[in-house]
Amino acid sequence: MDERVLAERLITYDTSTSDGLRAAVGFVKGWLEARDVPVTGREFGGLPVVLADVGPADGPCVILHGHVDVVPAHEGQFDARVEGDRLIGRGAYDMKGALAAMMCALHDIAQNDKVRVRFICVPDEESDDLESRCTDALVQEGLRGDFAITGEPTDLHIGVQAKGVLAVRVEVSGTAAHGSTPWLGDNAILKAYDMFRRIETLRFSRESSDLFDRPSINIARIFGGDAFNKVPDRCTMDVDIRFLPKQDPAEILAEIRALDDGVRIIKSFQRAPARVSRSNPYVRALREAVSKSLDDEALSIGRDGASDAISFLQAGVPAVEFGPTGGGHHGPDEWVSVQSLALYRRALRDFVNGLPDWLARDDGTGRPPLRAVDGALKP
Repeated sequence: MDERVLAERLITYDTSTSDGLRAAVGFVKGWLEARDVPVTGREFGGLPVVLADVGPADGPCVILHGHVDVVPAHEGQFDARVEGDRLIGRGAYDMKGALAAMMCALHDIAQNDKVRVRFICVPDEESDDLESRCTDALVQEGLRGDFAITGEPTDLHIGVQAKGVLAVRVEVSGTAAHGSTPWLGDNAILKAYDMFRRIETLRFSRESSDLFDRPSINIARIFGGDAFNKVPDRCTMDVDIRFLPKQDPAEILAEIRALDDGVRIIKSFQRAPARVSRSNPYVRALREAVSKSLDDEALSIGRDGASDAISFLQAGVPAVEFGPTGGGHHGPDEWVSVQSLALYRRALRDFVNGLPDWLARDDGTGRPPLRAVDGALKP
């Protein structure tokens, strides 16, 4: 069971489409079932989800969480290829490589009799629908564990913080005029671009923290103009702001509203930043297992991108991002290190197999001395 070969197979599915998602999820389900891993399938929003459980019902419970969907790509990017240590293709790094290694690790630890492991493969982590997510729904229905790992790309370090998401739709007003005399109008598209540049200079954009040097601000979409021969008098843009864990999104919105009377925020969505304590016993046990696999120290890092880890954190379940080494995710030459996939698989296996002894060493009871509230957003 070679995690590289499995990752190559997963890459071949165009999982930016519903048909590709169904085919890939069917393959994941079939692969696990063929190896006697009990699998449960279900649907969310018309898309398939895979859940699998191994280990005892009464042991410490670790959730391995992954997603099979990817952002859209050109057709050739779904043809996986290997160049040296690099496996290249859409989703290789984010996160079909990690998903393949997780599946292999799940099989490796299926016979353990001390730790319950719940594997979850969701179809919508990359979705534009920020308000309705499969992982959120599963957690709301009662999905719980003592600790969760989501396999987002971290270069074999442990993501203990992630930026929050503030998605803002801004409407900018201008003045219409004939396209042949633009000086008689006020072009709303140009005003919107200027407004974005001003947002980039606001006070919040210059702040930093111990794990982040700054927030990130991206103009994701822009809509404007309704005729070729007319100066546009309305423009709407979607601004993607990833704010620091210590920042208040309400204050960021207030800064944007104060820019100009011609700017109107017509919609916004927030997703809280992720934070988990570096002293949480599960985090410490994972760090030890990773360091052992690498023969080097695993670092606690901050992640610029958001992930489904926040779904668990908001329910009181400590969660981290932890994935293999690579680069270029969402880009034309996305890749994952083949060697790191093997190291990642081994680290997950060592973490689960060594967890009972680690927890017993911590307090002598076999259960974590620090409960889920440590590092989570609420009890």
